[in-house]
Amino acid sequence: MAETKHLAFSIIQFLHDQLSSGSLSSDAQESLEVAIQCLETAFGVSVEDQSLAVSQSLPEIFASATKQTPQVKTNSSSGSPSEEQLAEAERLKTDGNDQMKVENFSAAVEFYSKAIQLNPQNAVYYCNRAAAYSKLGNYAGAVQDCERAIGIDPNYSKAYGRMGLALASLNKYSEAVSYYKKALELDPDNDTYKANLQIAEQKMKEGQPSPVGGLGGVDLAGLLSNPGFMNMASNLMNNPQVQQIAGLLQDSFEKHFRDMFLNVTHIE
Repeated sequence: MAETKHLAFSIIQFLHDQLSSGSLSSDAQESLEVAIQCLETAFGVSVEDQSLAVSQSLPEIFASATKQTPQVKTNSSSGSPSEEQLAEAERLKTDGNDQMKVENFSAAVEFYSKAIQLNPQNAVYYCNRAAAYSKLGNYAGAVQDCERAIGIDPNYSKAYGRMGLALASLNKYSEAVSYYKKALELDPDNDTYKANLQIAEQKMKEGQPSPVGGLGGVDLAGLLSNPGFMNMASNLMNNPQVQQIAGLLQDSFEKHFRDMFLNVTHIE
């Protein structure tokens, strides 16, 4: 406990020195004063109690520690990964792909992350992890990984496609459209990119106010307030044949979208 008080005193003394420097704004000074009061109360120390002072100030201790600490070299600073690291990264990527196939997306993220640690210059690892993030609903994480993949390989069409999908999931349809277009520039025969582009463009149009009231000038509010129309609609929806057709259309619609997004979520 005595060492804790010495540390708390050093921190408070440092804050006091910052107050005395005159380099802080009035708001910053007020914040520091509150912080000092909180620390003094929490640890039961006072800046006036010089028995808690140590031989070196906090900045001096910090400067000495940073000089003595050896810098750890990372892969990016020490050169390219070794052959063993590259092979292990590929194995981890394969493990991640296997987890994606069984829909264990959290485990897939872990494997891809380990592969990235060994080889952070492989765009595929980031792009695959983006697919896993999207499956988990972490679209912001997917966007970040697609940005990294594009930074490594600006001609990687799949990264642009997955970026478009993540942005569309965040309702950023305008940005999604631009990425889908770029994906099509790089892979013009990809039907999935074409379909996704059309959907994003349609979503953009739906988000814009229509000059003719939305349905070709039809007064939707008037129709919904018309008792005769609502009675007809209710009878129609209760018709067993209509319900059967609606069910078939729903099943077809869901299958279409599963097939359409298959290539976007396909991993390498």
